[in-house]
Amino acid sequence: MIIAVDGPSGSGKSSISKEIAKKLNIQYLDTGAMYRLLALYLEENSLEFSKEVLKDFNIKQSGETFYLNGVDVSKKIRTNDISKKASDISKIKEVREYMVDLQRKISKSHSVILDGRDISTVVFPNADFKIFLTASVEVRAKRRFLQDKTLSYDKILEDIQKRDYQDMNRKNSPLRIAKGATVIDTSQMTKEQVIQKIISLVKGGQNAL
Repeated sequence: MIIAVDGPSGSGKSSISKEIAKKLNIQYLDTGAMYRLLALYLEENSLEFSKEVLKDFNIKQSGETFYLNGVDVSKKIRTNDISKKASDISKIKEVREYMVDLQRKISKSHSVILDGRDISTVVFPNADFKIFLTASVEVRAKRRFLQDKTLSYDKILEDIQKRDYQDMNRKNSPLRIAKGATVIDTSQMTKEQVIQKIISLVKGGQNAL
């Protein structure tokens, strides 16, 4: 079983997908973290992206811990700066092809839930369940501000607006609502309400099969 969760920055994709994975006892694959790991690798080694870079790029996810070439970098990849860099490199065709191939390989042998911006449109267009999470830009900025108070709310709001534009207008795999996806606006919903809604959809779909 594959559950594909898409949506813009700050819509709650990752935190909600993690909880659903626990409740359904399936693997959670954080695709956004994969791009963040590459962004961090490039920054720490003062490199520009090239295909050669991928030869020395080794990543691993164990629960909610992320390793870059054997080193735990779980906190480092969550900064606003790395988030912006990840958005930039995600527009590169070779990067997306590499990540999509890796995501498909990891998801081949067991039930998974994945979140990102092109999971149900590109990575798994035939996913068993397609979810599109969204929320107003103000709500999403507030959520990010509460996570990372090193930046002002106004700065985070500006960054999210830029990220939205980039994600929706990039040439390769732009952010889109997939055909057949269930759209959930989380602006006025609690995290638990969103989780329960998705679990109900999954269990209802499984019973229908």
